[in-house]
Amino acid sequence: MHVMAAVMHDADGRVLLAQRPAGKHLAGLWEFPGGKLEPGEAPLAALARELHEELGITLQRAEPLIRVPCRYIERELLLDTWQTDQWEGSPQSLEGQALQWLLPTQVDPAMLTPADRAILQALRLPHRYQITPAEVRPDQRGIWFERIGQTIEHGAQLVQLRLPLWPRELVRELAAALLPLVRRRGAQLLLNGDVDGALALGIGVQLKSAQLVALSERPLPLLQLVGASCHDAAHLAHAADIGADFATLSPVAATPSHLLTPPLGWSRFHSLAEAAALPVYALGGMAPSLSMQARQCSGQGVAGIREFWP
Repeated sequence: MHVMAAVMHDADGRVLLAQRPAGKHLAGLWEFPGGKLEPGEAPLAALARELHEELGITLQRAEPLIRVPCRYIERELLLDTWQTDQWEGSPQSLEGQALQWLLPTQVDPAMLTPADRAILQALRLPHRYQITPAEVRPDQRGIWFERIGQTIEHGAQLVQLRLPLWPRELVRELAAALLPLVRRRGAQLLLNGDVDGALALGIGVQLKSAQLVALSERPLPLLQLVGASCHDAAHLAHAADIGADFATLSPVAATPSHLLTPPLGWSRFHSLAEAAALPVYALGGMAPSLSMQARQCSGQGVAGIREFWP
């Protein structure tokens, strides 16, 4: 079943949510408004029709955001999500569903259906994901505290501390020192592989691929980001199964750190990212300038190391 969904942005940056009514599957949970694509119907036309029938508005334009494949009660669904800030009329409940406007940062993922949580993360996550260089030494702590801080001050929203040469406690100390700035700027900080440290600090974690395949459930609460390091379709599927918020998929292009690993290329990345049930960053040989290309290939954006720390 092909289902259309709309992320509607108002002038204050809020998005519209609708509550699933009593008697329906997942009753009481909230979702982005929309409905089924009819046979022979174009996606945008179906979205406009559903929004008119459900909310009484006339859609003027919209653009794709994310496609989320999912399974409910032995039925496979494709939640085809578009976003818009242009429509005529004032949205109102024409089918008895409760409605509410919230900023994306105000939405508790637990209130949403599982598939709609992926849409929320696609809204919240930036198009660039910066990862610290692996060769940074512990004696460079002061330098990198300043560099990361300046990067966040200049707008970086998602940063991973990947510091394999450092003792784990020293990485945690750096994260704790950065936290006041991170929270003040509305950014997100992740530790590489350190689930216990992330739990203690209330921040996110980037799971290594070996960690990912060993897990059977999400390792952190819903309000703490979980990223997953993926290299193929099986990894991406497992990341979605355990409730990860996003994935990195690598290597997309040739990279000095993985000289013996054949790159996926943009075509393969596109097919894998489009079929994934969560936002996917292109990683490996990436640069910030490739963000648009990744998004055109169904990605959330780009993640990287060398080219992201000028």
